[in-house]
Amino acid sequence: MLHPTPLSENDLSARASAMAGARLNDIASATGQPLPKDLLRHKGAIGELIEMYLGATAGARPEPDFPEIGVELKTLPINLSGKPAESTYICSITLSSLVGSSWSTSLVYRKLKRVLWVPFEADRNIALSERRVGTPFFWSPSDSDIGYLQRDWEEHMELLSTGNFSLLSAHQGKYLQVRPKAANGKALAPSINYHGNPSRNLPRGFYLRSTFTAKILESAFE
Repeated sequence: MLHPTPLSENDLSARASAMAGARLNDIASATGQPLPKDLLRHKGAIGELIEMYLGATAGARPEPDFPEIGVELKTLPINLSGKPAESTYICSITLSSLVGSSWSTSLVYRKLKRVLWVPFEADRNIALSERRVGTPFFWSPSDSDIGYLQRDWEEHMELLSTGNFSLLSAHQGKYLQVRPKAANGKALAPSINYHGNPSRNLPRGFYLRSTFTAKILESAFE
């Protein structure tokens, strides 16, 4: 079942805190949603499950998951060593985002201004249903974080907006990287080429590096 939308950050905090220590199967039961046996074909299943449990309303719209209170929700899979297991997806890069956008109005900035992180166990030796949710926590980027993120974003956008997709690499960016976001090489999305004309390319998205989210995690629990 769909839980009510939280009316304040305190409301969301109380609801999120109640998840700490719960198994994913418990969360699924509370929402009435089936939990897949694995994540191979259901990569976003845990995020969607927790969105439903917490009452997120944005869905696929280009805004924070809780637009009423300006909070984005990000799940954070944690490996056996207590570190983030992978990079964190922020948002897709659309054709409209390549034209006349700025850092302060970008979806990346709006989503990262205030984030509720929900860590959970990602050890493959633990059945998905038995994996537990850690302690959720709120985070906002420091001035230093924003400086690095903005610099990364602007460097990526310069290549994207001029159609220089061949120069893009996942190795670029200190904290923020651009990576393909498609099931296969045939899934092309509207884009623009080097000459500024309509084109089609692999869909791409913005991701936070796991080294950055590890820093966030460490700061939250030090």
